[in-house]
Amino acid sequence: MAAITAAMVGELRAKTDAPMMECKKALTEADGDMLKAEDLLRVKLGSKASKASSRITAEGVVAAYVAGGVGAIVEVNCETDFVTKNDEFIALANACAKLVAEHNPADVAALSALPLDGSTVEAQRAALIGRIGENMSIRRFARFETTGKLASYLHGTRIGVMVDFNGADEQVGKDVAMHVAAMKPVALSSEQVPAELIERERSVASQKAAEDAVKAQAEGKTPQSAEILAKRIDGSVQKFLKEVSLLNQPFVKNDKQSIEQMLKAANTTVKSFTMYVVGEGIEKKQDDFAAEVAAQVAAAKQA
Repeated sequence: MAAITAAMVGELRAKTDAPMMECKKALTEADGDMLKAEDLLRVKLGSKASKASSRITAEGVVAAYVAGGVGAIVEVNCETDFVTKNDEFIALANACAKLVAEHNPADVAALSALPLDGSTVEAQRAALIGRIGENMSIRRFARFETTGKLASYLHGTRIGVMVDFNGADEQVGKDVAMHVAAMKPVALSSEQVPAELIERERSVASQKAAEDAVKAQAEGKTPQSAEILAKRIDGSVQKFLKEVSLLNQPFVKNDKQSIEQMLKAANTTVKSFTMYVVGEGIEKKQDDFAAEVAAQVAAAKQA
């Protein structure tokens, strides 16, 4: 059985907005598996636990570069928020974005070997680590080369978006990039949503329907038929697909229109987009000594 720490409970609460005790129960049932615990809370608490995680688990910046139909977006990580405001660190990230656009490296290793200011990207990174005294790394990048147009948007330095689009009005491309940063779609259309995300949503909907059926039976109510339950599950999946696919989302500047409708009215099409959120998907150990001590004291008293 995995040890459930106060830090783990706090992280799950930040992700789901669920009560602390419910988070602890879910983590215990999931044997410490954060993703499984999140799903268990969604089954038990429904929409109350469906809050998207906005907690950042690593520091760094996102930088973007666009020159005509060529552009790039890159994430460079560091250990603390303090370094993200360092001019040299920001300059390194901006230089990396430009190098990716101009040289089209195959991966981070190839990017690190490219020349920069009389040495290489890797040498500059190592020298900066020596001067600042904090580790940093180039995490990922995406390069665009299009016959259409590119629009980029940086929300501070923590969220970056690049959009490949066709259309006469460049403001439309910028509006889409800002919308992506705000609404965080996972795919352009519902057909492009990854299968594993769909299956996860279907599993949650199925478990929720089964739990509701047991509850209805306990209350003496007539349970819903298998056909109705199946439709209910499919409805939940379809709702999810609309919420996470860009073209189906309500436009942030006019929620009476979907993005697809807005683009059609502007005679514009979006071919693809990339969004980076600093630290997204990175698990970073977070020590909260005071919380750990408080949890241990409470456990000792209960014992």
